[in-house]
Order: sequence, then C-alpha cells, then structure tokens
Amino acid sequence: MPEQRLLTVKLGGSLVSRAGGRTEFKLEGRNIMEMLRHLGRDCPELEPMLGNAVSVAVDGQIYRDALLHPLNPDNEIILLPRMAGG
Repeated sequence: MPEQRLLTVKLGGSLVSRAGGRTEFKLEGRNIMEMLRHLGRDCPELEPMLGNAVSVAVDGQIYRDALLHPLNPDNEIILLPRMAGG
C-alpha cells in the first residue's frame, strides 16, 4: 500500500490566533470536506469555524461551497476567514 502524502494547509487572518498561533498543518484529505474534517480533529478550537466561516484557496482560486473539490499534496492550500461583502 503506498504511503499517503499529506496536504500542507496554511492558515491566514484571525484563524491563526484561533489555532493558538499555528500557521500550518499537515493533514490527510482527498477533497476539501475531508481536509476540513481532519483539521477540526487536529485543532478543535477551529472546528466551530470550519463550516461556513472559512474560505479555502487552492492554488490561488477561492472555493466557498465546493466541498468535494479534489486536493493533492502539490496544491497550495490556504484557509481564510470568510469575508462578508457585496
């Protein structure tokens, strides 16, 4: 069985303070939903925000409601607090 390569997930904005100052996590996940689930387990302080309070940037493209978007270890993944606006 091949070894699973981990995703590198970086945090931005107020998520860093919620995560106790951590800016980066190594996580499993084949898609955004799985990655967020693993992040919530690794950092329970972030778990309440991982539903609708974050946006996920993958290789510079922001995904807001695309939980099944596939991820791979080569992606640049950044979580940001979701901005309200119009």
